[in-house]
Amino acid sequence: MDTAELSQHISRRFNEDLERVRSQVLNMGGFVEQQLAKAVSALVEGDSTLGETVARDDFEVNRMEVSIDEECSRILATRAPAASDLRLIVAILKAITDLERMGDECEKIGYIASRLATQERPVNKYREIKHLGRVVQNMVHDSLDAFARMDAEAALRVARQDRLVDEEYEAIQRQSITFMMEDPRNIRRALDVMWVVRAIERIGDHAKNICEYVIFMVHGKDIRHVRLEDVEAELAQRGTKN
Repeated sequence: MDTAELSQHISRRFNEDLERVRSQVLNMGGFVEQQLAKAVSALVEGDSTLGETVARDDFEVNRMEVSIDEECSRILATRAPAASDLRLIVAILKAITDLERMGDECEKIGYIASRLATQERPVNKYREIKHLGRVVQNMVHDSLDAFARMDAEAALRVARQDRLVDEEYEAIQRQSITFMMEDPRNIRRALDVMWVVRAIERIGDHAKNICEYVIFMVHGKDIRHVRLEDVEAELAQRGTKN
């Protein structure tokens, strides 16, 4: 094998490594998305067994994180990636941390859902939580889709939804406080509901973070502490210049 063939072979192997680890991230994300759907369903349906299953299955999320982290470390050590390839590895390492934390929040919801299943459900059957859970689940799905397609514009659209999640979260919190003030017997359940919506809101934050990593991968720009309006204006300006 001459030098050119060797270089091409190494390049192909490197691309295969990157594609494999990217696929593992998407599999991990898909599992976390299912965990969220099951956790919210366990709460809404009063399914104690499903809640416990979600909580127990968090170990699988942790296992995936460790496996991907080890693979990224191997690639960094053996391939010494640069430029966009290095940005991809950095983004993957950050994304799996957020996915692992999403899994932790799903575990909390699972435990609380299991406990609440033994109590009488409210008249509205946790309708607000069901809606918030659906919105955040869509955020998680769409953020992973943007990650898979390296679509910065789609990532920005998903990131914008975090404001809606924050508004719904705050509304449910205010409603829970009102219930506690009206009848002290509602305090325990209202506190559990507040913990659940806080966990769902945090999952939305982590989905937004993944969107920020997509923009970092595509444009090489860290937007973690920048207003979305400023990011949109700058990216639009770049598009005009291109």
